[in-house]
Amino acid sequence: MSEASLPFNDKIFPRKLLKEEWEKSIKNPEEFWAEKAKAISWFKTWNKVLDDSNPPFYRWFTGGILNICYNALDRHIETPRKNQLAYIWEGEPGDVRTFTFYQLYREVNKLAQIFKDFGLKKGDRVAVYLPMILELPITLLATARLGGIHTVVFSGFSAEALADRINDCQAKILVTADGSYRRGKIVPLKETTDRALANTPTVEKVIVVKRTGQQIPMKEGRDYYYHDAMAKVAPNAYVSPEPMEANDSLFILYTSGTTGKPKGVQHGIGGYLVWAYWTLKWGFNPSENDIWWCTADIGWITGHTYNVYAPLAVGTTSFIFEGTPDYPACDRWWEMIEKHGVTILYTTPTAIRMFMKFGEEWVNKHDLSTLRLLGTVGEAINPEAWKWYYRVIGKEKLAIIDTWWQTETGGFMISPLAGLELVPLKPGSATNPLPGVYPEVYNEKGEIAPTSTRGFLVIKAPWPGMLETLWKDPERYKQTYFGRWPNIYYTGDYAIRDPDGYFWLLGRADEVLKVAGHRIGTIELESELVSHPAVSEAAVLGKEDPVKGEVPVAFVVLRSGYTPSDELRQQLTQHIRSTIGPIATPEAIVIVNKLPKTRSGKIMRRLLKAVLAGAALGDVSTLEDEASVEDIKATYEELRKQIEKKQ
Repeated sequence: MSEASLPFNDKIFPRKLLKEEWEKSIKNPEEFWAEKAKAISWFKTWNKVLDDSNPPFYRWFTGGILNICYNALDRHIETPRKNQLAYIWEGEPGDVRTFTFYQLYREVNKLAQIFKDFGLKKGDRVAVYLPMILELPITLLATARLGGIHTVVFSGFSAEALADRINDCQAKILVTADGSYRRGKIVPLKETTDRALANTPTVEKVIVVKRTGQQIPMKEGRDYYYHDAMAKVAPNAYVSPEPMEANDSLFILYTSGTTGKPKGVQHGIGGYLVWAYWTLKWGFNPSENDIWWCTADIGWITGHTYNVYAPLAVGTTSFIFEGTPDYPACDRWWEMIEKHGVTILYTTPTAIRMFMKFGEEWVNKHDLSTLRLLGTVGEAINPEAWKWYYRVIGKEKLAIIDTWWQTETGGFMISPLAGLELVPLKPGSATNPLPGVYPEVYNEKGEIAPTSTRGFLVIKAPWPGMLETLWKDPERYKQTYFGRWPNIYYTGDYAIRDPDGYFWLLGRADEVLKVAGHRIGTIELESELVSHPAVSEAAVLGKEDPVKGEVPVAFVVLRSGYTPSDELRQQLTQHIRSTIGPIATPEAIVIVNKLPKTRSGKIMRRLLKAVLAGAALGDVSTLEDEASVEDIKATYEELRKQIEKKQ
């Protein structure tokens, strides 16, 4: 965990400012956040900054009245920012659209008028099932303008998953598209939507964006084409932004739960907006001259906060892309960064590892000199990927803002802060907490774990961006996040704190193997495998063993230039034995062409577990490439037979 030797270290101020800000925020949070909340436009000031009278149900800026759409759009319209680009968008086929803040404001008002005519009222739910097109942020903003609650369902989800979420939140309106483009093919979204709508009685109206133009069935009286409905609204339509109390709900976002039933994470307006605004300012400080590219799908929390609400509130220009990183070629991202002059790239370690596999030549074909900052999100980044990102994309000049946070936290929690005070960076560490965040590492007994000892990451005090509750399930909220230690937020992640006070995230606490009584984190094994020059990606899972309880099985993807062999498998096994110890020796190392991933790039460990157990795969509708699982099954079976022969 040695500190990287970075050329920008000599420009780093003493850590006095960051330390002072953090201490102020913890010692006197009400005074600190009252000052920070002035960056937001309020129709009426709050009565109390933090109401902690009913923990763990914390309320921020109680009595404060505002509208988040007003903060994203209206307040910029009377300034020179009116004609600045809010969004640059590129579709998978290469089509480009742009919206200035003023054009976006006009479009959002028109859609809000349609929603209003459909009878949408404050508190009603709007389900959104759209690809990464500009109508997605427009729909969110129009819903929020009227005081509705939006729930975005990732467009890779199945009809069943869509219906489950619509029924759970009882959505009144659904916004979808005829289809979307994915690797040169058309994905029939309306077809999936119609299957879901067969079992969703609360949906009264469906708006369909014409993205691909294919023929689709439209149900009279229920289904309306977006462009037809918008054409009937006056170009200068204006819908007054609904005055909302700070703790009214803005959105529900469903995230996976340990029981299998998705959790409806519910976020409010006031605290969430203050948190979104300041985390982006502190982390990256984008200006009106920047082109900010957060590569996350808006179907996830990262897309909500850092593709919609934070950049619009701050007043920067965002770039959005519809397609995948490697279509039609492996340099699609670098081509677009060069073409559009992207200045800040915020992406996932999974994407970085994929680019590592493709090789540097794809990057080196393009001029990336407009980039000034890099960021990562979504999972802990292994040091090997961090160093590659820093060297190949950042040309050993750009800071990497490695952000740790969750759907439930609303925005960054632990991260270097280029916009406040940049600290020396260490590859793989998210560094220090943001102002307002009080993290600690606990052991099993709820005591502070010794330095450099793995424990559970907890947050000891409320912060403005935190979830309000779980939709219709306050008991589950209490049990999931505060059940382990009263009024202490349990993140469910393992972490250690090093002697410099830096935090290192070690993956989910439930992604731990118990091998002969020893607890080994899967991320530890994966990081060591990826540190080997032959390996670009790795996923490690536990397989039941009658003697040891569990044994690790590793699935690995090789970098270009390497071919599978028994000798290489032995090398990788020895690498694990020497770096972690003999206890971590994998039972098998399965070399595959690709790992099964969702369309957002997350490894589907559930499918790998099913392959190991010989069980049914279950729902694979979110899978990027079904062939990858068949390949893994065949490879694993062949390897298993070889192992059995040797025994």
